[in-house]
Amino acid sequence: MPKRGDKKPKAPLPHQRDPDSFSAWTLRYLEWLRVHGYSERTVENRESYLGFFIRWADARSITYPQEVTRPILERYQRHLFHFRKPNGKPLSFRAQHSRLVPVRAIFQWLTRQNVLLANPASELQLPKMEKRLPRHVLTASEAEAVLAQPDIHDPVGLRDRALMEVFYATGIRRSEALKLHVLDCDFERGTLLVRQGKGKKDRLIPLGERAGAWVEKYLADGRSELVLGTDDGHLFLTTAGESFTPSRLTQLVRTYVNAASIKKTGSCHLFRHTMATLMLEGGADIRYIQAMLGHVSLETTQIYTQVSIRKLMQIHSATHPGATLKRPAMEDQAENDTGDNKTDIAAPDKTADPDPTEADLLQALATDAAEEAEDTLGYRPTS
Repeated sequence: MPKRGDKKPKAPLPHQRDPDSFSAWTLRYLEWLRVHGYSERTVENRESYLGFFIRWADARSITYPQEVTRPILERYQRHLFHFRKPNGKPLSFRAQHSRLVPVRAIFQWLTRQNVLLANPASELQLPKMEKRLPRHVLTASEAEAVLAQPDIHDPVGLRDRALMEVFYATGIRRSEALKLHVLDCDFERGTLLVRQGKGKKDRLIPLGERAGAWVEKYLADGRSELVLGTDDGHLFLTTAGESFTPSRLTQLVRTYVNAASIKKTGSCHLFRHTMATLMLEGGADIRYIQAMLGHVSLETTQIYTQVSIRKLMQIHSATHPGATLKRPAMEDQAENDTGDNKTDIAAPDKTADPDPTEADLLQALATDAAEEAEDTLGYRPTS
């Protein structure tokens, strides 16, 4: 017997049980995304953002896809523009854009499924994205100050130094570092295999002589102390012998950044942006940096169809201040190669695609930073 004052559970509304409701079609759309290989993070984000629209539409008695018209979608867009968060601030244009993209995508899908005869979102104009950049980038000396913080005489400190050296040398994403296995490091060739990066693409990139030396030292003197029970092969292990969670990895790197007293803030992505900036300042062509970062799209000419990993390694060594134990000058490296072995350090062929600009590179890095924050917080920052 329920006690007096207990609230009865709410029965689902009729439209929520209706297989033709927008809510029901949203569940089918999310299942379709999973079946077609979209990442769980993408599916969860779209579910969250579509939830905003469903609740807004429900409040206006709009419960079926066929009831949604272009004017209704424009009303929703105006609602997002005028919406105020609990702190009184509006949604950024990036946040408005993030909430509208899944709405436009599901209506495109509904049209292809013949649920709708016409797509009401086909001409919906999305807000322009702000050109936001990460607040801080480390100088080479500041990066060295952060890297010097761990106690390398301790297995944990040795692990942390090796981890940050990899972030600094390669610019890999936090999610990519979490997935690294011991066998992904090829010390003989000086390369790192990044498996299933953004877009589920693998890429082979230079590890760098210096980062490689630190990882080898960690494997020889530190990692075995962290293995507890069955070894699953992950490169970087916690003191519990497990792979890191995203938030734990962020906190670890942030602690060392703060300890360096460089008056700059950041974590894993700070090294990614720093690597790209320092290579750019060192003279590397943007397309080589894009290849390092994994920003090369499948729709564009892949850099690896034009240059070998050997050439990318030489560009990396010549332009990244922390890539080698003793850094060669770019000019000396080019002059020392002769005959068939000479390495052309000019940019790859650009005839197939428009030249990427520094602004393109920085904006891509900013998008990466927002996505990394979203992984940690469970939502994308809106201001």
